[in-house]
Amino acid sequence: MSKFSDRMGEVRSGGTGRTYAIIIGLVVLAFIYPEIVDSLQDIPIIGDFIPRTDSMVVMIVFTMMAVGLNVVVGYAGLLDLGYVAFYAAGAYTAGWLASGHFEDVSFTFLSTAPDGAPGIHISMWLVLIIAGAFTALVGILIGLPTLRLRGDYLAIVTLGFGEIVPQFVRNADNLGGFDLTAGTFGISPIDSLGFGGFVFRTESNRAQLFYWTAVVLLLFTVFCCYRLQNSRLGRAWIAIREDETAAAAMGVPLMRAKTWAYAIGAFFGGVAGAFYSSFKAGAFPADFYFNISVFLLSMVILGGMGSLAGVIVGGMLLGYLNIEGLATIGSKMQEGGLDFDPTKYQFGIYGVIIVLMMLFRPTGLIPERRHKIEMAEGVHDTPLYDVTHEGALTDRDPSDD
Repeated sequence: MSKFSDRMGEVRSGGTGRTYAIIIGLVVLAFIYPEIVDSLQDIPIIGDFIPRTDSMVVMIVFTMMAVGLNVVVGYAGLLDLGYVAFYAAGAYTAGWLASGHFEDVSFTFLSTAPDGAPGIHISMWLVLIIAGAFTALVGILIGLPTLRLRGDYLAIVTLGFGEIVPQFVRNADNLGGFDLTAGTFGISPIDSLGFGGFVFRTESNRAQLFYWTAVVLLLFTVFCCYRLQNSRLGRAWIAIREDETAAAAMGVPLMRAKTWAYAIGAFFGGVAGAFYSSFKAGAFPADFYFNISVFLLSMVILGGMGSLAGVIVGGMLLGYLNIEGLATIGSKMQEGGLDFDPTKYQFGIYGVIIVLMMLFRPTGLIPERRHKIEMAEGVHDTPLYDVTHEGALTDRDPSDD
């Protein structure tokens, strides 16, 4: 057995109890966060940088999408620059099935909307599942003709789909006289999550209710991705990521495994899009621009491709900077007499962060253990030439000199 395999065994066997304790502690902290956020914000200096509960909802949604993208990029090694397409598909699915957009129809099923309301109003809990299934189907339809490509070619094609979908939703308000997406105005209002007469959006603790729901969705996403990572399909993805040609030679069905990666990643992107549209009460084309795909990819790279913990940390960190962090830093700098607004240069700042990560920590903040060991020790055994050469030197007869 190679040194690499020995080291992998040591990593798997060590620290399991401590890891579970940390995970349980973080989950408990996540659920009680809305109850302690006010106390945390009262802490001098540090309190100003504690995100509000509604900001945490947005951060969790983007982190959920980053975890879904990690299936495609981190597990299977497929560079996807069009993930925003799945985000948009999920949001507009919620708009079609949980709003008054189609005024000529009146259909209500387990929804928080009143009976007889114009439009289609299906329970948002069901819409989350339908949106995930629909975007998975979209992922398969996009993946089948494109996943035969590799590397830069695949990235260019996915970039094209990422640009096509936002343009489509902006201009699909008159498809032969049929209004599908309401154009640049978007679909609004979209029904809220809730149960019967209990509507999240109208409750006084609206932000907390959406927050707890977002945490549950993120935990479900992480659990599924963790189980997939250690499954037969997950090992096939890793084989494709490491060496696609060798994986094919060993019998891994490339197209099937790649398509599953695309569909599963799309599923979580669709669920996140539908949930976010319910939280915002609308699906607007301005929310689905190409920079979001790059932003999500940056989260994966920053945290560590293939690392669930790393992607969560990277997603929450960049999400915080995008929503509150840079604005808070800018206000503090202005209070100190420095006239500088970081929000004007946010994507430049994110770019600098990624460049620094590539220079000083290319495996990410919390690297996947396989990547970490590969970078530290390499993956190859002693070359055959060296073994043969050492044996030849050992077996030499000194009398031959």
